[in-house]
Amino acid sequence: MKINKQVLVVGGGAAGMIAAISARRLGADVTILEKNPRVGKKILATGNGRCNFTNINADVGYYHGNNPKFTYSALSNFTVDDTIRFFEKLGIAHKVEDFGKIFPMSDQASSVLDVFLYELNQLGVNIVCDADVKDIRKNGQFLIELENGKVYKGDRVIITTGGKAMPSSGSDGSGYDLVIRLGHTIIDIFPALVQLKLDGPFFKRLDGVKFVGTAEILHNNKSVDIDRGDILFTNYGVSGPPILQISRKAGEILKAGQEAYLKITIMDTMPKEELRTFLQKRWQISSSKPLDFSLVGFINKRLIPVVLMEAGINDVGRPVASLSVKEQERIIDILTNWRFKIRGTRSWPSAQVTAGGVDTREINQDTMESKLVKGLFFAGEIIDIDGQCGGFNLQWAWSSGFIAGQNAAL
Repeated sequence: MKINKQVLVVGGGAAGMIAAISARRLGADVTILEKNPRVGKKILATGNGRCNFTNINADVGYYHGNNPKFTYSALSNFTVDDTIRFFEKLGIAHKVEDFGKIFPMSDQASSVLDVFLYELNQLGVNIVCDADVKDIRKNGQFLIELENGKVYKGDRVIITTGGKAMPSSGSDGSGYDLVIRLGHTIIDIFPALVQLKLDGPFFKRLDGVKFVGTAEILHNNKSVDIDRGDILFTNYGVSGPPILQISRKAGEILKAGQEAYLKITIMDTMPKEELRTFLQKRWQISSSKPLDFSLVGFINKRLIPVVLMEAGINDVGRPVASLSVKEQERIIDILTNWRFKIRGTRSWPSAQVTAGGVDTREINQDTMESKLVKGLFFAGEIIDIDGQCGGFNLQWAWSSGFIAGQNAAL
């Protein structure tokens, strides 16, 4: 008679819950050990509470890490279509929005968690909350000891403890210590999909100013990442979707102890030549107006004094007619090539995902099993893989979690 595998899942987030379902459907006896008072807390915060649960464009090109190609096998074996079908069977009807983002038709992240809990319950998965794992050892079987002294035994362990991003959701990085004690290597972690802190004396004045523009990360004067969209100035620097998308590159450069700069193009809808002609014409017509007033209606009012100061013009109320060609060029430069030294990124509470994690060279990409400890599996954010903003990180959680659960049950 076949004895069911005892599978212990450490961490009840996105990857942990799908791993538990996938293992249980293949007949394993599954227990989820979750540190929080409830499972799936982070899911509730995704997509601004709407849960952008995948993206129709998800492929290797949207992922980062020392070896992004590591994602290929899992993404091919549990695809975006598989994900959509999986959720439809659980009751989640979906819709596709801008940039291929997929949301539940209900627009509620809570409905994703509700159907997960229902399925886990129906399948008879044992969920233990407030279970703070202190140690994982292997002595023939796996022994997992909790902080309260309770010990769980299992044939297989899947570690899905996440990273350090959004610690309010319970991600405090404690999983890394467990993994290191099991002999694995952690690639240095740093916050990703996060706001940037910039050098400059005027950010308090610009706090809340929003515009559509282009943002680039510069390293050794070369553009190494670029994105376009809503950019928001804050009292410490910049935020907004394009900033989050390119922040990983900045974090990577700064972590290596090197300098990174941010280039912002406020006027990115016309070439520099065209902008020059446009502004010269505008200034000719309004030559008697004060300089600051001449830009009202062209750029955000609160940007005007700062742009002029950055162009070296201190008397912003002087008439337009007194503007020299050099000063005109400096204003045009600021509007098309405004550069800031990046002081750093915001910290873990502001980050959406963790860059770095368990070294992918130590994990079998087809099964998610450890190459060092037989019967140990990994899935989700704890692995040295992180995706772009837009549903890619959840797709990685579903694909890696589903594959890990399947293989753990065998």
